[in-house]
Amino acid sequence: MKLVLIKYNAGNIQSVLNALDRLGVQAVVSNNIEEIRSADKVIFPGVGHAKTAMQSLQAAKLDVVIKNLKQPVLGICVGMQLLCAHSEEEDTTGLGIIPIAVKRFRSSGSPREGLGERSGPLNGDSALKLKVPQVGWNTIYNLRSDLFKNVKENSYIYNVHSYFAEDSKHTIATCSYGVEYAAAIKKDNFYGLQFHTEKSAGTGDAILKNFLHLSGTWKS
Repeated sequence: MKLVLIKYNAGNIQSVLNALDRLGVQAVVSNNIEEIRSADKVIFPGVGHAKTAMQSLQAAKLDVVIKNLKQPVLGICVGMQLLCAHSEEEDTTGLGIIPIAVKRFRSSGSPREGLGERSGPLNGDSALKLKVPQVGWNTIYNLRSDLFKNVKENSYIYNVHSYFAEDSKHTIATCSYGVEYAAAIKKDNFYGLQFHTEKSAGTGDAILKNFLHLSGTWKS
């Protein structure tokens, strides 16, 4: 299997490589268009600002390449957010692969504003003092994809983010931090994870393994 990590100026490359190394998996790090197109699977990592990340992709013409990939693609953190249509972070237009919006957490408000029946770790008045960014451990639930095979409901994952993808029909895992939001999304061959798999211990390793075992290409 040929696994390629997309190289650009917002890629969180080394920590992802370290996680893959723990699993005994080798990956190619590349911004070469043909190398990416020829991969069996592609990981699209990212940290930092959406606007500069998107500009970096456009400068290398990787935005067009990513949108036309047919093999399984996994976006992580900012990589996931850029799969979406738009981000509130500096009014950034994303790749538009998954037609949802990325919004910023609000640091204050009604403790029940935006919360569903389940409010997760921020119950009651604690939502009044929501810290942005969300940094640390939280749980994921409503898991519904092969990406979460053998991953238990309410497993802990590690987060560092101020922005989140809105909940939608493309959500395949949910998290709660003041609001319920999409911890993971999917459309066709594209998968996105808001949290850092490489820092999420056994849960993150299990999800990466599941992604590596996905088969086939998407036929449009």
